[in-house]
Amino acid sequence: MKIFLTLFILGMGSVIFGAALFFYYLKDTPKLLPETLEATASSKFFDKDGNLIADLGKEHRELLKVKEMSRQLADAIISIEDQRFYKHYGFDLIRIIGSILHNLTHSSTQGGSTLTQQLIKLSYFSTKASDQTLRRKAQEVWLAIQLERRSSKSEILTYYANKVYMGNGIYGMKTAAKSYYKKEIKDLTLAQAALLAGIVRAPSEYNPYNNQEIAKKRRNLVLLTMLEAKKITKNEYEEAKNTNIDDDIQVPREDRQNFKQYDPYLVEVIKEVKEKTGKNVWTDGLNVYTNVDSKAQERLYNIINTDTYVHFPDEKMQIAATLIEVQTGKVRAQIGGRKIPENISLGSNRATQNDRDWGSTMKPMVDYAPAIEYLYYSTAQTFNDSKHYYPGTQDQILDWDLGYMGVMSMRRALILSRNVPAVRALEVVGLEKAKEFLSKVGIIYPELFYSNAISSSTHTKDNKSGVSSLKIAAAYAAFANNGVFNQPIYVEKIIYSDGIEEIYKPKATRAMQEATAYMITDMLKDVLSEGTGKGAKTPGLYEAGKTGTSSYSEEDIKKSAELTAYASQNIIMGPDESFVGYTPCYSLSVLSGYINRLTPVVQEDFHVVTDIYRQLMSYVMAQAKNKDWEKPKEVIRYGSELYLKNSSEYVGGKSTSKYNYTAPKSTVSSTSESTIYASSTEENNTENTFSSEE
Repeated sequence: MKIFLTLFILGMGSVIFGAALFFYYLKDTPKLLPETLEATASSKFFDKDGNLIADLGKEHRELLKVKEMSRQLADAIISIEDQRFYKHYGFDLIRIIGSILHNLTHSSTQGGSTLTQQLIKLSYFSTKASDQTLRRKAQEVWLAIQLERRSSKSEILTYYANKVYMGNGIYGMKTAAKSYYKKEIKDLTLAQAALLAGIVRAPSEYNPYNNQEIAKKRRNLVLLTMLEAKKITKNEYEEAKNTNIDDDIQVPREDRQNFKQYDPYLVEVIKEVKEKTGKNVWTDGLNVYTNVDSKAQERLYNIINTDTYVHFPDEKMQIAATLIEVQTGKVRAQIGGRKIPENISLGSNRATQNDRDWGSTMKPMVDYAPAIEYLYYSTAQTFNDSKHYYPGTQDQILDWDLGYMGVMSMRRALILSRNVPAVRALEVVGLEKAKEFLSKVGIIYPELFYSNAISSSTHTKDNKSGVSSLKIAAAYAAFANNGVFNQPIYVEKIIYSDGIEEIYKPKATRAMQEATAYMITDMLKDVLSEGTGKGAKTPGLYEAGKTGTSSYSEEDIKKSAELTAYASQNIIMGPDESFVGYTPCYSLSVLSGYINRLTPVVQEDFHVVTDIYRQLMSYVMAQAKNKDWEKPKEVIRYGSELYLKNSSEYVGGKSTSKYNYTAPKSTVSSTSESTIYASSTEENNTENTFSSEE
């Protein structure tokens, strides 16, 4: 009896404590106002100087009235979102318990919020996971209970249908019905109503324009829940399920606002806002201050979409380009496509996709920087450009000229972009060390291959490379920034509708020693002055960079008569041509190619990427200090080569030909002495005013 009494007292105490805590949390609950439930505020976007560049949400909503809600759409929404909607009073204890049990027994998570709670959350609170505190949940439940007491179920459902984002710049289901199908809600077919109900959970993922297969699976899941809830018959289910997803769907409308040049940039801003805050820019009335430099963005857009600056071979060639501020990681300009149709807005962004090959632009990051960082190599370290195979295979390493040039220094190998020395360098460094180095500059590979010495491709089934224009611009920025890597960032500041301000600072980490960054930069300067990147060079500008060309496999060439013809004529070509370059202020990556990989970029059009780089970099540097990099004290220059003081190549003030690391004979040549001058030539820290040629 005493045990029972004790348990009873403890239980009652817990209930009283819980109730007291619940009501304590309610003391600052927002007021439940009809206008808050009805209105969806647009979000404004500003450039780095505070100029308005876009207003998203305005004119993209048409309110649905209670009497306009069709039974079919209501059944679809309730079946997929809240099957006990008509049985609960704002919150559903049965659903909460079911959600807890599901999450304990399954790898996937299931929410316990009712449709009414979802409406409250959309109207009053952040959807960010970290903001889902007990206080917020208590206030959410309390407001949901109040709403259920004040409004009918039909009114709540209509509020919800008007509030939700429906993808492609549309919010509200009435607007979605007109935009996707040019229909009123009452005229939607069962399949169309199910599609609209399904979009809400993840508008980008279930986009019926870009992701039709995924959208179809989601629509069919909605139909299945309607069948299980006995809202439709088996025949209705089968007929709707077998309807094509694009049946009667309309072409995406032209956006009413003139922010075309910011389109790909805004795609990433919207994603970043969602990740950082959980907020929806289409409905939550945010003021978003981005890092975009409007002048640079406009110039990049015009360079790529007009014939004023660069000669393009045709209208179909696509471009991905990213400009990053070296010392902060702030993305100042970005283009994710060329000649994008006017009726497409906020579409895909090729500058953040990793499905193209960046070729030899990988060499500084995968091969030579790790050799300097981990093995203390000098720029004079020699490699033998001779017949060689990828380690562990019978696959011969070839260059564009199908020949070999013998023993050469690391510097010379990089200037001429020779493939065999690059693979030999990676062979000495080791795949794990190279992978470790890449991760420090923001490029993650689950597994690295020796082919990555000269290519970003993983050679997997989906041919994903792990590298995008954004990632490689950020990685090269670490070379420009004396070895410090900054995570690329699009958003500077967000001001919420309640006036709360949140500022986002760059995240910086040391990726490599300053000496490593300087030595790579010194060699990449020569790539522009006397190597494969001459076309990118602007006279008088302190800059460095690297070209990249991807290649076709024999299987690829056999698939295309055009490729076969080019190959028979020994015409140099590849599916992708790229260039990444930098100054002490900016890093800029550019890639050209066609949507169909089997359409080649031929050698006579390789100039496009270097021309784009030169045109934009000279423009942005006209407003910046043209200052050379300072040589670290750990680095000694003899003639044209650089050595580390602590390495055994530099002993007693002179260079030796022997190196403290014994590499395989097939990889590193130790038979030739590096040319050493009697006295070192220290670099001057010079600064001048650089002006671009308009």
